[in-house]
Amino acid sequence: MASQPAKAPLTKAETLELRQKHVSNALTLFFRENPLKIVRASGQYMYDENGTEFLDCINNVAHVGHCHPRVVQATSAQLALQCTNSRYLHDNLVLCAQRIVKTMPKELSHVFFVNSGTEANDLAVRLARHYTKNKDCIILDHAYHGTSVTINDLSPHKFHHIKNYKLKRWVHVASQPDPYRGIYRSPEYTDKQLGQLYAKEVAEITQQITDSGRGACLFLAESQQSCAGQILLPQGYLKPVYEAVRAAGGLCLADEVQTGFGRMGTHYWAFEEQGVVPDFVTIGKSMGNGFPVAALVTRAEIANVFLDAGIEFFNTYGGNAAACATAMAVMDVVEDERLMQHAKEVGDYLLDRLSVLKEKHAAVGDVRGKGLFLGIEIVKDRKNRIPDTETAKIIISDLRHKNVILSVEGPKDNVIKIKPPMCFSKTDADRLIALLDESLGKLPAV
Repeated sequence: MASQPAKAPLTKAETLELRQKHVSNALTLFFRENPLKIVRASGQYMYDENGTEFLDCINNVAHVGHCHPRVVQATSAQLALQCTNSRYLHDNLVLCAQRIVKTMPKELSHVFFVNSGTEANDLAVRLARHYTKNKDCIILDHAYHGTSVTINDLSPHKFHHIKNYKLKRWVHVASQPDPYRGIYRSPEYTDKQLGQLYAKEVAEITQQITDSGRGACLFLAESQQSCAGQILLPQGYLKPVYEAVRAAGGLCLADEVQTGFGRMGTHYWAFEEQGVVPDFVTIGKSMGNGFPVAALVTRAEIANVFLDAGIEFFNTYGGNAAACATAMAVMDVVEDERLMQHAKEVGDYLLDRLSVLKEKHAAVGDVRGKGLFLGIEIVKDRKNRIPDTETAKIIISDLRHKNVILSVEGPKDNVIKIKPPMCFSKTDADRLIALLDESLGKLPAV
């Protein structure tokens, strides 16, 4: 039989037309007025249908670099052999679990494999409710933990935008521990004082739960808040929080979906910076470098609570051989290419250069972060810290037309996030700074 001619790819207009016809407009699309069609990616670069190269400054999912050859090879090799559910024995599942556990405190010895951070956080809530026999959960304002029914109710980043939303009785929202814009701020308070003040509020919430005749179930927090505006938790914040929650009968979760695997530059997991041992750690996104894989790590006695309740846990794709091969390849690259150390070196360099921009441009209210987890807060009035959403969007659009991809986060969408693939270089940082300087320089004088 004669081979069929290759089918021509859709034009960008055809792709957009089909998306508008068959895909819900509720699905997020960057640069909706003039979206990008990305057909190829490598390292810290992405390419559109015309071959135009874009510097990717935000894609923390491609943790070790888009389409890293070692990750691609590991995934494709396993897909060519076997990729089925985890009801059969396979070396990859147990070796991957062992590899993850070795990076954790010794108390965290058991792994549940799932497909996304949402699933991992949802599973943690289920386990915590069985273990504690309580339901009430405590979260931080503006946090994001996922999109399932339960986890959406624990994600102010999402539910603050839902019309006529009513906070669930079992959900308790603590103030965002934001040293720049929160209810307690620097430099009025030292970072250590901020940690104590914000932790005190969580302790008061747990006391209120106890006084109401209920017990605490779970405290959930990103180890550094991401969608909330690239917020670094104040020094010493988590330790008294964990103590208060556990005294009220609850457990504590560190959401590392956007901060783990060395992104912070100083530790493999961001919660380590706070000197705490969580009861749960949830990981995802960067774990698979784009391949869907995630996990929940917990203590043995919590992991076994389902058995005591007569519940059999199963996840069709969680822990499949290809997903685990991918995750192990990502961890290999992080270690062999010293990407955690690289994140610190490049992150320190970039933060220094951003600080110079802050001194030069009044629109830059704050620069913050660690490693390759950085934020630039754009303001109308630096003294009063008034957020400037429109200017932040103008800057993002301006750089998009100069082939650099950024996006905004935070409650007012005025924080420019920088969370690139970990291979992002000092040369890339110089390019980014030069273009930001140019864009900021075009703004009207404040």
